[in-house]
Amino acid sequence: MGYTLNFAVVWRNFDLLLGGLGLSLGLAFVSIVIGIAIGLFTAFLLNAKRSIAHGAAVVYVAAIRNTPILILILFTYFALPQMGVRLDKLQSFIFTMAIYAGAYLAEVFRGALLGVPKGLREAGLAIGLTELQIKKSITIPIMVRNALPALSSTFISLFKDTSLAATIAVPELTFYARKINNESFRVIETWSVTCLIYVATCVVLAALLRLLERRMAIPR
Repeated sequence: MGYTLNFAVVWRNFDLLLGGLGLSLGLAFVSIVIGIAIGLFTAFLLNAKRSIAHGAAVVYVAAIRNTPILILILFTYFALPQMGVRLDKLQSFIFTMAIYAGAYLAEVFRGALLGVPKGLREAGLAIGLTELQIKKSITIPIMVRNALPALSSTFISLFKDTSLAATIAVPELTFYARKINNESFRVIETWSVTCLIYVATCVVLAALLRLLERRMAIPR
């Protein structure tokens, strides 16, 4: 017998998929916002003189970048409670994604920081700005603009990685797709539609982020 496609069950539950998509986008957005803060802080430590803080930043980046994200998710959700740190499903997933994003963005920001002309710092000192004011008003804005393409790619990557939240029963897009598949056994239909949702969302996000990059680009 041949397989007959029947998308009816998927369309009946399409609202669940859309709800899961909304949560996936929310998880990615919150994670990258926190990850940006972590990445900025770590980038300055990486570019600082040799110190204990610098060494800790190097270890953090190396450890996170070389550990599979699924392992990090499972460790946060299942192992941390054994150490007395109790987080719910959403909190543990966002925490893991933010730490993961922060490690990657630290290297992105470190490279962007090296691209900021040193003369700008000297000019800031010359007009009486403090080091903190220079970082806040000159260095960080230019650095973030230089890093925008990499930030865009990281956000899209994080959005796709939210599918791993299904492993700890966070009700995002992949979680609901698995639920529909398990209840209907319409494997091809369920995962085909889910794949198209992911692809369409990533295409729209990429277009919007490219528009943002053009608007915020430093004039040449």
